[in-house]
Amino acid sequence: QVQLVESGGGLVQPGGSLRLSCAASTSIFSIYAIGWYRQAPGQERELVAAISSGGSTSYVDSVKGRFTISRDNAKNTVYLQMNSLKLEDTAVYYCKLHGTSSWGQGTQVTVSS
Repeated sequence: QVQLVESGGGLVQPGGSLRLSCAASTSIFSIYAIGWYRQAPGQERELVAAISSGGSTSYVDSVKGRFTISRDNAKNTVYLQMNSLKLEDTAVYYCKLHGTSSWGQGTQVTVSS
C-alpha cells in the first residue's frame, strides 16, 4: 500500500500562489503516472493535472496556463505550482499514483479575499 502525504495548502488571496507537494512511500515512484485531483464541497473529485513517467503533462482547461505539475523522482515527490489563484480553486487537493488505490489525506486550499 503506497502512502501519500500532501502538503503546502493554505489560505491565499485571489491572484496569489501556492506550491503543493506530495511525497510517496514507494521505491518505484518513477514508473508511475501521477495526478493531482481536487474536491470542492458538494462536488465530485476531479483530475486537474497529470504527469506521466516520462514527464509529459496535461491539465484540465480551467487551470491551463496557471498551474504547473512537476516531479522529482529522486525525492519521490510530485509538485503542483498554482499561480493566479481564483475563488473557484478552493478545494481539498489530493495526489494519486495512477494504477494504485491509495489516496492521501489531502491538503486544503482556500482562496478568499
